[in-house]
Amino acid sequence: MGNRNGLPSVFHHRHTAGNPSSENKTHSTTHSTTTPSDHSQPPPTTAPPVRRAVSGTGKVLGREMEDVRASHTFGRELGRGQFGVTYLVTNKVTGEKLACKSIATRKLVNEDDREDVRREVQIMHHLTGHRNIVELKGAYEDRYSINLLMELCEGGELFDRIIAKGHYSERAATTLFRQIITIVHNCHSMGVIHRDLKPENFLLLNKAEDSPLKATDFGLSVFFKPGDVFKDLVGSAYYVAPEVLRRSYGHECDVWSAGVMLYILLSGVPPFWGENEQGIFDAILRGHLDFSSEPWPSISTSAKDLIKKMLQSDPKERISAIDVLHHPWMREDGDISDKPLDVAVLSRMKQFSAMNKLKKVALKVIAENLSEEEIVGLKEMFKSMDTDNNGTITFEELKVGLPKLGTILSESEVRQIMEAADVDGNGTIDYLEFISATMHMNRMEREDHLFKAFEYFDKDKSGYITNEELEHALIKYNMGDEKSVKEIIAEVDTDRDGRINYDEFVAMMRKGNPELGPNRRRR
Repeated sequence: MGNRNGLPSVFHHRHTAGNPSSENKTHSTTHSTTTPSDHSQPPPTTAPPVRRAVSGTGKVLGREMEDVRASHTFGRELGRGQFGVTYLVTNKVTGEKLACKSIATRKLVNEDDREDVRREVQIMHHLTGHRNIVELKGAYEDRYSINLLMELCEGGELFDRIIAKGHYSERAATTLFRQIITIVHNCHSMGVIHRDLKPENFLLLNKAEDSPLKATDFGLSVFFKPGDVFKDLVGSAYYVAPEVLRRSYGHECDVWSAGVMLYILLSGVPPFWGENEQGIFDAILRGHLDFSSEPWPSISTSAKDLIKKMLQSDPKERISAIDVLHHPWMREDGDISDKPLDVAVLSRMKQFSAMNKLKKVALKVIAENLSEEEIVGLKEMFKSMDTDNNGTITFEELKVGLPKLGTILSESEVRQIMEAADVDGNGTIDYLEFISATMHMNRMEREDHLFKAFEYFDKDKSGYITNEELEHALIKYNMGDEKSVKEIIAEVDTDRDGRINYDEFVAMMRKGNPELGPNRRRR
């Protein structure tokens, strides 16, 4: 057996350096479906030289190429993975420090590799805004690489903190694990399976003991709909669920991986161990849990009960992420109420319902101008609710679709959401209305999005939205009545000149969005 005072030695053999924002895109080594790292070259100590602006369409992201080095200065290396290197970068204008994962295009040898990177970008856009998920600030492609700009996590990997501690007290483990399982619940409610949950893929935002945890590396993640079955063998040896080894699995595999993490947090060793990968896989398929060795005799029955439910070999019998959050061990401190969690898409829809009509139409204009990669996740969610595939969601489809995201609503709440999202009032939610109501509000941080929306209303290009222009735009969406126009002008026209200028429009768009508080503004 391994060293009981810490993690078994094999556990230390990782594909990446233990650094913040390292890129851990690893299929388990014995069944890798990707090309191994190129170790023939010594690793460069500095970032590649600045290149000139590039033109043309990128092969991977399929849009105009951009040189990230024109706007950001590259600094030291933070981590190194199978496909790329993560650097510390600084915005040349604002001085903001970020992490940039640079994936070498030459290493993406086949279409599957390129599709993996595309999907990683799509999923990060889709999950943006969750406080425990590393935020993607932008994706760029030049002739040599794909560059993913992300928020910088300076506290290192959770993995390294576990090694340093040996294992956590139950109270400390609960606090940490609550964040981990909230991330899993959020991914599942947004139609995403992570498929590579392990301590190396959780970063600490800062060095503080109580630093927030951030999930990273969605390189193996996939979109899913209820009932989907996956067959590809991915993940990391210690954390892989038995049904993944049997090549027939769904989103429940993430709960298993999280259960393995909880076992490690409390004991310092993984529950399933072997001298090599095959030995680990055999132990996982046997499913025997050791609760007799130290420190298990002194760990609460409630903690062990939760681990047993998460490491239940039959995925159909396994506890769900939302039920983990409501397990007594997770609630003993009283921090978690019995109130169900608000699913991200639902809270966005509720936020949308409280907006004035101008803002709703403006969001529809912004939605029309979003890139495919920014909305593909929401498109998948729309398709899973639109069961008759006619391009619109009816009240009945919404009533059936929302509970699948892990939320229970009364009929009147569903009706409220329906009415709020149905901008043109025709009794159904079309694709654009759904995207407008569910996209994350950080889309409005982008000046170009706001400007495009303003231009849509300002037909005569005077720099102002007049009563007539507002009325004309609202009529198009069946919202235009004199009273609405007067109310909007009264609310938005802060300098009282009877029209809306660009600054007033931007202030109105950003007002009331908790995600866009002063600390989130770029300017």
